[in-house]
Amino acid sequence: MCGIAGYVLKQGAENYSTELEKALLQLAKRGPDAQNTFYSGTVGLGHVRLSIIDTSQAANQPMSDKSGRYTIIFNGEIFNFKELKQQYLSHIQFATTSDTEVLLYLFIEKGKDCLPLLNGFFAFAVYDNLLQVTFIARDRFGIKPLVIFEDDKRFLFASEMKALLAFPIKKEIDFSVLHYYLQLNYVPLETSMLKGFRKLKPGTFLVLKKDGTKQEGVFYKVQKKWQAKQYPTYEKAQAELREIVEAAVQRRLVSDVPLGAFLSGGIDSSIVVSCAAKHTKHLNTFSIGFKDEPYFDETYYANLVAKQYQTNHTVFKISTDEMLGSIDDLLNYIDEPFADSSAIAVNILCKYTRQKATVALSGDGGDELFAGYNKHAAAWQASQKNTVNFILKNALPILSMLPASRHGKVTNLFRQLQRYSIGLNLPDGERYWRWCAYSDAADVNELLLNPVQNNNAVISELASIISAESDMNNMLLADVRMVLANDMLVKVDLMSMANSLEVRTPLLDYTVVDYAFSLPFDYKLRNKTGKSILKDAFRNQLPAELFTRTKRGFEVPLLKWFRTALHEKIENYYLSDNFVEAQGIFNPKKVKELKRQLFSANPGDVHAKIWALVVFQHWYKKYFEA
Repeated sequence: MCGIAGYVLKQGAENYSTELEKALLQLAKRGPDAQNTFYSGTVGLGHVRLSIIDTSQAANQPMSDKSGRYTIIFNGEIFNFKELKQQYLSHIQFATTSDTEVLLYLFIEKGKDCLPLLNGFFAFAVYDNLLQVTFIARDRFGIKPLVIFEDDKRFLFASEMKALLAFPIKKEIDFSVLHYYLQLNYVPLETSMLKGFRKLKPGTFLVLKKDGTKQEGVFYKVQKKWQAKQYPTYEKAQAELREIVEAAVQRRLVSDVPLGAFLSGGIDSSIVVSCAAKHTKHLNTFSIGFKDEPYFDETYYANLVAKQYQTNHTVFKISTDEMLGSIDDLLNYIDEPFADSSAIAVNILCKYTRQKATVALSGDGGDELFAGYNKHAAAWQASQKNTVNFILKNALPILSMLPASRHGKVTNLFRQLQRYSIGLNLPDGERYWRWCAYSDAADVNELLLNPVQNNNAVISELASIISAESDMNNMLLADVRMVLANDMLVKVDLMSMANSLEVRTPLLDYTVVDYAFSLPFDYKLRNKTGKSILKDAFRNQLPAELFTRTKRGFEVPLLKWFRTALHEKIENYYLSDNFVEAQGIFNPKKVKELKRQLFSANPGDVHAKIWALVVFQHWYKKYFEA
């Protein structure tokens, strides 16, 4: 696991070697073990390393082949590198035992055709010094980030935007993206909060030639194999899925440094631990619990799994003060607004896990692949023509008067009924977007001093995926495309790298993903229960209590904090009347309304909206006022 940064200069551009060195300093937490650069004419490549496989200096990067023609910088892991080495590169005499060197020579042998052979997560660049061509690629699902900036004189790329901001670039907010962000609490698809920046799309590659021309191509797309109507019985599918998942977990146990697994007590992480424990005696597992917030504490269920598999289990019991004290560190690390509040808990989990391990397995991906979110069951329910839907579709005026909040069982039910009623009144594509969002476009435009109109490009793209056919597997495809790549994976990458920890995601092995999308939707959602096939495949391997518990996200008590410990900082710093007015981005009147709603009997999702503003304001102060 590492960080990469590089540049390809066009005609008339100045040298950027100094800036590249500064960029690598911004990536230091991604790679605390080594930092090096490579320069050749108009190309500069930089790398910071977190040593995982072959920790020797010989495996440091940038790495060149024996001839010196090709040089690679690589962030990620190739889990099948030993098999690739044996199958395709037995004639090569290797200088290291690293996956980096295997990737380099595989690219030399096969060019872009090496990409479908790779099982892992990655963002890498290879420079051909003879042809003066730079090749860049990103893994199938966007597990590893790659941010790009391009203008008429330069092409810059890096693992994080903060590295690119070490170069002389004029920073301009893209208000159409801000509009999306204030709805979702994250930046969607390949867009960026700053003009001129974008992310390389997952599953794609880019070729930069010496004449300045470039070519982008796709090496992977999720195939809609469920459309073939040829799939195994439900019972057979359980056995096949179990075998594929276990193999994916086993592949991710290769490490030359201490390895463990997150164990939240949810189905997905518990499945990963159950598989890993078969191949690792006394597997290290890690959970966090909240000392002062029993409603959010789920360590009881994690302990059940740890006891069954006799793992070396550590529970980090965190106080409210410690969580609050970690927020500034989190906000300082983020280089683009990202307001999934569960990042607060993930950051602390990664921080403490890093004290005992350098690599951790996680259960990310299960909800998106196997219909584990409430919105999946709600979307299926909304497709039914029945009396309940008819009543709820017309009940929004009444439901809106009920006290709604995530922070209690009854109020959360009212919140869900309100969102469901809103969705029933929208077409499929718009309903999907609305159920992904905290605010609709009209609410956000009231919040902005300069409303953004007809901002539908991203929504239209997602709607086209969902509405392409009537099969609800398309909703899961949209989740992989947007929610997984831009929320869940961004969160894990940011927080793990902020703590120099590598996180591996077995459920996002492409063999698991491809198999999931070969199955019909009703294998995933049965009897209104999400992740049915995944749960049934591993039901005999996990404690029965895990299957009867209420699903809950990795949440923190934001509403309570905003009403108490963080209230003064919000009121007098981030959202003070004077700052909001001087900033000239947000409508002061609307901001005041949101602050008042915090203390109302019907707060709804206002805590999430306030958090989005807090994150943005911290980012704005750091990058526009410093």
